Parts: sequence; structure tokens; C-alpha cells
Amino acid sequence: MLAWPNPTIPQIPDSTARVKQPYLFDSTTERLQPLLPADATEAGIYVCGVTPYDATHIGHAATYIAFDVLIRTWRDYGVAVTYASNVTDVDDPLLERAKVTGQEWEDLAAEQTDLFTRDMTALSVIAPDVYVSATESIPRVVTAVTTLLEAGRAYLVPVDPADPTAIAGTSDIYADLSATPGGTAVFDIDRDTATALFARRGGDPQRSGKRDALDPLLWRAQRHGEPNWDGGDLGRGRPGWHIECAVIARDGLGTQWAVQGGGQDLIFPHHTMSTLHARALPDDAGRVSERFGAQHHVHAGLVSYQGEKMSKSLGNLVLVSRLLATGVEPAAIRVAVLGHHYRSEWEWFDDDLKTAQERITRWRKALSGYEGADPMAFLDEVRSAVRDDLDTPRALAAMDDWAQQTLTAVYAGEQATSGAAGIVSRTLSALLGIDL
Repeated sequence: MLAWPNPTIPQIPDSTARVKQPYLFDSTTERLQPLLPADATEAGIYVCGVTPYDATHIGHAATYIAFDVLIRTWRDYGVAVTYASNVTDVDDPLLERAKVTGQEWEDLAAEQTDLFTRDMTALSVIAPDVYVSATESIPRVVTAVTTLLEAGRAYLVPVDPADPTAIAGTSDIYADLSATPGGTAVFDIDRDTATALFARRGGDPQRSGKRDALDPLLWRAQRHGEPNWDGGDLGRGRPGWHIECAVIARDGLGTQWAVQGGGQDLIFPHHTMSTLHARALPDDAGRVSERFGAQHHVHAGLVSYQGEKMSKSLGNLVLVSRLLATGVEPAAIRVAVLGHHYRSEWEWFDDDLKTAQERITRWRKALSGYEGADPMAFLDEVRSAVRDDLDTPRALAAMDDWAQQTLTAVYAGEQATSGAAGIVSRTLSALLGIDL
């Protein structure tokens, strides 16, 4: 499928001082570290996409803006980044919403995917190089699940005949996590917590016939009233959630890639299971390895509104499209989001936009002339900030300081640096995606 148009990213000068290589917090090791070798020239990143049954909310925007800044930071460091992502355009929440609204599920998915891409375009988010829908990935998922089944790393579980949607004689297919190369540890999560999260986030730990309560679904056999596809020897059905991302990432990025990213609520089970699937799938030579898949994991904090985590299920949403429709400029939304560190848990308040717009007004006033305070000191500070675990609040504070210094110099009639405004505005655009 086609992604949205890429924003134009201007060239900016090299730093005048030595700026360290990018460091990020790895959720796997739970420490701050460089995720790439100092001399890296290329990297792959996979960011899990949306399930398009409702419009993009600020929580989504915060996640995709965070990884947009990461990609900008790596590219500024000289790394050629290949960015892959997906759209989960068939899944239980989407089917349930379509049933409630009376829409065809395909129409709902297409409508909301289009709205998402328009929101990302407005927010100047870098588009994926590899952008694949779950339905597009089904032939490759069928191949992958067949391979796992033949290798003994997956097994059949007969569909319960008491299920009113069941079709007699069919079986679902589950991954046997005990057969994963290197074991099942990805993140430090105890068994009881994992079981509770699995049940809450789409898993079925109570399913009879499974070898382990945490074994995830790979292929859901055809049910009455549900969309299904030809699975060859697997029978008709549709893919499980986690295997989709593993297959799309492996196809787009190879057997290994630098980072898998998303919101913190994806740590378990989604990122755990998709990583284990990526390890269990053989390469072209038939080898499997615990080194396959994402080498690091990066997660964005969750955004609350009115005291609760912003979520489609709760309905406490601040929609990007609705803000844009009321005349809010995209830069104000970006500034409001970037005012919070990407890993922090934070709450959206309506005044956030007012504060962001006030900042932008001051910045534009400072940028309105040709001269200004030292732009290279500003560039070095912003570059240093984003390389320090994407510290965007620090980067915005640097812009506040530059604007204050510039306006003070103008009012005092002091000499300022010629051409400063151009360098500063290009830095904001290139590293933070803020276009003024």
C-alpha cells in the first residue's frame, strides 16, 4: 500500500563542537545506550502501525512523532534509515466496530487509514519506506505459519464445537513458544503479570488444548460471519496479530533490524511475541537464531486525558483531525507533544495547545528578522538534546532561549549574527519537524 508524502527535510550545518552519538533507552536492557555502532551507516526500524477503526488521537500522534524524531536524528548522524510499518486492517476490534456502525469492515478500514495518512502528512511525520497492510501480508503469513508448523514450532488446536461461529472439523494454529531459539525471555516480566496482560490485550490464556497458556495465535480458522482467506494447507482463516508484524518486518528489513518501536502497551504481549516469531522463522539458508528480529526495543509513554489513558475503547479521545478541522495549526500540535519527553506518561490538557501557540508566536517574532543570536550554539544544543534519548523538551527550551536572546538584542540595538534566522528555522524543521 502507498504511504503518505514525505516532508521536505532541509540541510543543516555540521556542529561546531563535538556532539556525541545518539543514545536511547532500550526497553529490553532497561538502560540508556547507543543502539547503533558509532560508525553505523545504515539501520532498520519497525514501528507498529494502527488498527484503523477510529481516527488518530493525540496518543497515536505522540508515538509516531517520537519515532519521526528518532529517524531524523539517525539520518542527521549520517545513517541511512529504512523505516517499515504496517496497518492492521483486519482484527477483532475493527470487525466489532464495523458491526456496531453497520459499515463493511473493508470500508471502515480504508476510511480510517486514509484519515490517518492525512493526519501524519499534516504533522510532518516521515513516511515509512515499507508500508504494508495486514491483508496484503496474508500470503507471506501463510507461508510463515506453514513453515513453523512443518518445523514443529507450531501446533493445531481444534475449534470448540460449542462455539456458535465454529465450522466443524477446523483447527486454529498456535505458536509453540517452548520451541523458540534461545528461549522466551525478551522483557523482564513475571509469569503472573504476563498472563494477566495476555488476557487483557487480546490473548486467550484459558483456551483449552494449548500447550502453554501464553502460546499466541498464528492462524485463526474460518468462522461463520468473519472475513477469511485461503490458507492452503492451513485451511481458510486469517492471521494472528503478532505474526503479521514479524513477517512484515522480516520481509522489509531482513533477518535483523535495529529497533522495534511503539507505545509502552505493546511491550507485552505484542512486541514479545512478534520478536519470538521473528527468531523462530528461518532465513534463506534454513537457519533460526535468537539474534534474529529487533536488536533493541524503544517504547513511547502513554497519554492520558481526563484522568484516564487515552484509548479508543474508553472513548476519551482528542482527535488530531478534529483539532485540525477547528483551525489548530499542525506545528502547534507537534510543539505541544514535543514538550513532553517521549518516554514519560503524561496527560493532555486543552491549555497545552494555547501554551504551544504562544511559544510559536514568540519564535516567529524572533525569526522575523535576518539577524539573531548565535545560531550554531542553538544548533549544537538541539542536536545534543535529540541525541540524548530524544530529549525534545530540552530542545524546545533551547529555542525559547534563542528567541529570548534574539528579541533582547533587537530591543537593545545590539549586534547580532547575520543569517541566524535561516539556520535556526532549518534546524527546527530538520531535527524536530517544526515548520515555521
